Amino acid sequence: MHIAIPYGEQELTATFDWGRCIDTLDIADTPPIADPAKILAQALCNPIGQSTTIQDDVQPGESIAIIVSDSFRHTGVEQLLPTLIDTLLGSGVIEADIFFVFSTGSHRGPTPEEAQRILGSDIYTRFKNRAYSHDPNDTDNLVELGTTSAGTPVFINRRVVEADRVICTGAVVFHYFGGFGGGRKSIVPGVAGLETIAHNHARNLDPNEDTLNPAVQIGALTGNPVAEDMLEGTKFCEVDLLINTVLNRNGEIAGIFCGDLIAAHESACAFARDQYAVTITEQADLVIASAGKAKNFIQSHKALFNAWQALKPGGVIIFIAPAPEGYGGNKFVQWLELGTRENIISELRKNAEINGQTALSTLEKAKQAILVTEMDTAQVEALGAVKASSLEEALAIARTRLDNDTATWYLMPSAAYTVPFLTS
Repeated sequence: MHIAIPYGEQELTATFDWGRCIDTLDIADTPPIADPAKILAQALCNPIGQSTTIQDDVQPGESIAIIVSDSFRHTGVEQLLPTLIDTLLGSGVIEADIFFVFSTGSHRGPTPEEAQRILGSDIYTRFKNRAYSHDPNDTDNLVELGTTSAGTPVFINRRVVEADRVICTGAVVFHYFGGFGGGRKSIVPGVAGLETIAHNHARNLDPNEDTLNPAVQIGALTGNPVAEDMLEGTKFCEVDLLINTVLNRNGEIAGIFCGDLIAAHESACAFARDQYAVTITEQADLVIASAGKAKNFIQSHKALFNAWQALKPGGVIIFIAPAPEGYGGNKFVQWLELGTRENIISELRKNAEINGQTALSTLEKAKQAILVTEMDTAQVEALGAVKASSLEEALAIARTRLDNDTATWYLMPSAAYTVPFLTS
């Protein structure tokens, strides 16, 4: 069988004649919205879950914070911002009172080139001196707003807290422990302090056992202690409007959801579930999965997590992850160097941190992975995986590990977004 799978901006191909292909698991082939700006204009006049519109609510002289995603997430928001800005200006707000905050969470801030891509050329030119990267370590620019019922201290970006109006934008995809992206995640962890992020992510661990909390599930918001704590923390900061997109398999806007923080997000999540979830009735011996254009391993990890859902215990993942920026941070290396699941969990209980969560998940899954990547052999081996120089070599290694007469396999060309759910 001939297969082709994305490798960054390129495509890898191979032919092999062993095993049985169960299926190609991919996100729905949904057409893009023909005129996103027009649809947003209509949505602003009919917000989900709100009785008034943002253009009715804002008053001249009010400051408006618009939160946008960082460079690691494509949202399509650059197509919508001109319409949003025109709507605000048409309501009597002046341009000087509008500013942007990049919701970096614990990631690095965008470069000027990346910021221009996020905002679009025109908006970037007009607002580049009022576009700020959130820094979770900048305690002088954080405000403590309270504590959640789970004990999470809520520190939020000062510019966001002090703004008269807050508008959150982003894209909704599945998230492996937050349930879904978008919505509440623009605030917590997006513009939250490091202590807030760490305490919230610690909810990923079982409170009594040295294991992950079984209530923390991909695609779950209700009953998920991480997602519920995120929402409770976010509510300390009043969000006036949410604009979330859902993208199709080509990265085009397939859905726009505008309105109340919770109601609009729930609508976006339902659409995203239809877009990205696939139902499987059996797991496979082999999963061939691509992380697409993810810049580093930390961002690639979500594709590894998704591929794992379709894999039999003891199976093999051929993981196509260029990761041209390497791991994506020294903190991730420090967690990896702890060496074992037990050591990482022990340290996470004292110092919960997103890189530790990713390292924990990686050590569990990468031991069954063969990586085709730009990372060097030492980096790959530190993950617990094996490096292959090509897709063909990866297939050859997989063949030696599996019974090639009876092995079953799935192909996941968009594994960063495609989430398999096993049904009996």
